[in-house]
Amino acid sequence: MLVSATEMLNKAVAGKYAVGQFNIYNLEWTKAILQTAQENNSPVILGVSEGAGKYMTGFKTVAAMVKAMMEELNITVPVALHLDHGTYEGCYKCIEAGFSSVMFDGSHFPIEENIAKTSELVKVCHEKGISIEAEVGSIGGEEDGVVGAGEIADPEECKKIADLGVDFLAAGIGNIHGKYPANWKGLDFDALAKTKELIGDLPLVLHGGTGIPADMIQTAISLGVAKINVNTECQLYFQEATRKYIEEGKDLQGKGFDPRKLLAPGTEAIKVIVKEKMELFGSIDKA
Repeated sequence: MLVSATEMLNKAVAGKYAVGQFNIYNLEWTKAILQTAQENNSPVILGVSEGAGKYMTGFKTVAAMVKAMMEELNITVPVALHLDHGTYEGCYKCIEAGFSSVMFDGSHFPIEENIAKTSELVKVCHEKGISIEAEVGSIGGEEDGVVGAGEIADPEECKKIADLGVDFLAAGIGNIHGKYPANWKGLDFDALAKTKELIGDLPLVLHGGTGIPADMIQTAISLGVAKINVNTECQLYFQEATRKYIEEGKDLQGKGFDPRKLLAPGTEAIKVIVKEKMELFGSIDKA
């Protein structure tokens, strides 16, 4: 059964570890992440962007697949199904489809409009037992057409949004989606510490977890980051393993062209990186 992400993230803040959000795109991706979470007794958040939701033919299809798969695989660890960078309309679609958590990304609106829309969604989500994430200061890079320059969120604005009753907050601290450029300045821990001071125990979210050095990740966790989003790294591992399979001509041997065989190396590769991240974030055996 899906759960909201609130309890798992509050426990993470108290225990000084973080729960990984891993984005899903299809059956293989979902299966790999769920099995790894179960094998490592770790809570997990499955992230779905609006683009990926559309690709999988809609949020209802995604929710039905995840729920059925959890039942068939006997998944007992806490799993949240979360809309990543949701629009106002997207949040309502996911609430209706049976997601257990949503992110409303109002960071591109003027702060007053972000506050108004977030307040409304907090009320709707909490009536249904769904957790809600909000964002202040856009995250750099590009994700499904949403481009941000890696802004540093204003701690005062973070407090305004936190006070609306959101369950966790994504605050831009110089992190970006995708691969980090060579001239990246690193995370702004001063801004993170100031935000933490103002919002207390509210769990913070770090987007763009791919490519941030391990020591920075650990510092961020010590400063209250309880949810870390990983996406690009899983894609790269999947791509590398698939490329290797084809370059070695394995798709031409016997029934190597069978999609179950063709997609197996990539699926196994996702498990490897997801486990590595769970070890780094400290979520193993925290289910």
